[in-house]
Amino acid sequence: MPQLLLEILSEEIPARMQAKAEADLVKALMDGLTAAGLIPEGIKGFSGPRRLVAVVEGLPVKSADVVEDIQGPKEGAPEAAIQGFMKKAGLKSIAEAHLHDVPKKGKIYIAHVRKPGRETAALVAELVPQIIRNFHWPKSMRWGSGDLRWVRPISRILCTFDGEVVPFEIDGIKSDNITEGHRVMGRGPYKVRRFDDYEDVIKNKGRVILDREERKETILTEAKQLCAAQNLELVDDIGLLEEVAGLAEYPVVIIGDMDKSFLDLPPEVIKLSMRTHQKYFAVRDPARKDGGLAPKFIVVANHEAADGGEKIAAGNSRVLSARLNDARFFWDNDRKIKLEDRFEKLGQIVFHEKLGTVKDKAERVAALAKELAPKVGASPDEAYRAAILAKCDLVSDMVGEFAELEGVMGRYYATLQKEPQAIADAVRDHYKPKGPGDQVPGNPVGTAVALADKLDTLVSFWAIDEKPTGSKDPFALRRAALGAIRIVLENGSRVRLIDVVSGHYALVDKQAASKTSGLDLRGGTAVIGADGTVRDKLALDLLAFFADRLKVHLREQGARHDLIDAVFALGEDDLVLIVKRVEALGEFLSTEDGKNLLAGYKRAANILKAEEKGGEKFEGKVNTLTMKQDEEKALHAALEKAAPEASAALEKEDFAGAMRALSKLRGPVDAFFDKVTVNADDALLRINRLRLLAQIRDALNRVADFSRIEG
Repeated sequence: MPQLLLEILSEEIPARMQAKAEADLVKALMDGLTAAGLIPEGIKGFSGPRRLVAVVEGLPVKSADVVEDIQGPKEGAPEAAIQGFMKKAGLKSIAEAHLHDVPKKGKIYIAHVRKPGRETAALVAELVPQIIRNFHWPKSMRWGSGDLRWVRPISRILCTFDGEVVPFEIDGIKSDNITEGHRVMGRGPYKVRRFDDYEDVIKNKGRVILDREERKETILTEAKQLCAAQNLELVDDIGLLEEVAGLAEYPVVIIGDMDKSFLDLPPEVIKLSMRTHQKYFAVRDPARKDGGLAPKFIVVANHEAADGGEKIAAGNSRVLSARLNDARFFWDNDRKIKLEDRFEKLGQIVFHEKLGTVKDKAERVAALAKELAPKVGASPDEAYRAAILAKCDLVSDMVGEFAELEGVMGRYYATLQKEPQAIADAVRDHYKPKGPGDQVPGNPVGTAVALADKLDTLVSFWAIDEKPTGSKDPFALRRAALGAIRIVLENGSRVRLIDVVSGHYALVDKQAASKTSGLDLRGGTAVIGADGTVRDKLALDLLAFFADRLKVHLREQGARHDLIDAVFALGEDDLVLIVKRVEALGEFLSTEDGKNLLAGYKRAANILKAEEKGGEKFEGKVNTLTMKQDEEKALHAALEKAAPEASAALEKEDFAGAMRALSKLRGPVDAFFDKVTVNADDALLRINRLRLLAQIRDALNRVADFSRIEG
């Protein structure tokens, strides 16, 4: 079947935009063709520095004929309505319509109108200009005198169907069957008809590697080969590989030399300078004891050079030396000032207009880290010291140049001033985890400071009522909560969130009140009353936010959201215990005993809900003397044994043991509902049996709020 080939050639497309633009073009074509009744057999996209390409296989030469039913008025309708219907449907006579019996409406006219299919080329000629005009770029521009917007000026549009040009024009650019290759090595132009011609010409004559994955593979393979030839190793960088694959149409990999004297700089500085400013890959020397960097770099050129790239390598080496000389200047300057001597300067950086400066935040974090330290196995003094130093590198020259090195440089400066290793590591690690793929801090001091930093952020922004809404989260509070959750769970830290949040809010409020700047928390209403109502409301609200984030975290591990709700409903705020309860509850409810006991609970709860509508409660003791049936006696005996066993297990945090104790109720509960009538005529008997049901409900609700469990 015929093939559609589309290429949009433009000035350089930013590398970070190419992959998404490729996917967007494929989707737009597929959606448009499908809507027009053209179902392709397959579609594939390509993207590069100067072009977006799509090839659509297996399109029919025209769309199928369509029969459309147009509904008209009732039989016997006024003549004006009949004439309007005939005009709409294109009928010459009402006799051409059909009468259909429609329930409750009677007989109505229906016209079966056949719409002939359209030529595919004509549909494409309409569709492609629409796609180009409506295409979304993060940033776009206009050029010349037209109103067309694109990421960069478009120079050509190649569009062929079944080997022939699909003619259209957009903003003065006419479609044709001509493409261009590499600007230097094979510009062309070249005339093509189908994708096979295009792919061959663009690669062999135009010297353009069309496929992004092929360009990435070429770069990676050649870089590793060049390194291996000198007994070196490439430092992997997936993000940089993705970027440079979008910068070169025909990537040529070159290895260059770096001045050895720069190796005394922190390796993170060298790698970041290479990556950020020059798009170079760093190279590792496995022969070094520390596996450190080698005085080499890998650069990707966009064309072949007659000298094999010697001049390119030398030029890039000079540029890198200039960059690293700047870095050395920052490094030497920064080492002249101790970290703690930079602390006062943090007062010049505004954290938030309602929350003061970074210095204010650092003081809050230090106080909270000291409080949290015993709970995570850290020294309070070391946690406090690390928190005071943690933000100080923000006012260093190096972090001013390379913001990505925040914390990393702080660790170097802390180590140079002979701080204990735990404190130095905590300065680096207190930002962790920055995302799902990042690790949590590796030592207790780092854990205390990182947790304090994230909790302070959450409490502070909750205090000024700046919470995430919908998809908007400008202060990354969801990420902060997920980070705090991971820190607590992965370290098994026992932290009572409500107590910590309430206490820290008091510190935030006190600090704000002491400032002459008049910080306004919660619009002036954030005053802690004698009963602590405002503080408690904030703590409970923030705990609910943690519950939502914990659902996200645990759902990725297969946990059920309703079980998390059921446990949080108890007011539990120890995340470690919550997860243990959820896990034990999930295992229990996966058994037959668990499923049947849940069904029995819901039956008991529903009966009680109906009976308690009038305000009557069934909280008293069960009177064994009024029991008449063996099943109610057996249930009472089982409850008398299982409830204390479950409570004892809960006290020991043995949630699996509590579930085992409750599972013994399954048989007696089933028998009770099978044989006993709860709403007996005898009022005393009825109340006694309802109290039994209340005991079932209460026993299970000590483990979790079973009313929130689905099923």
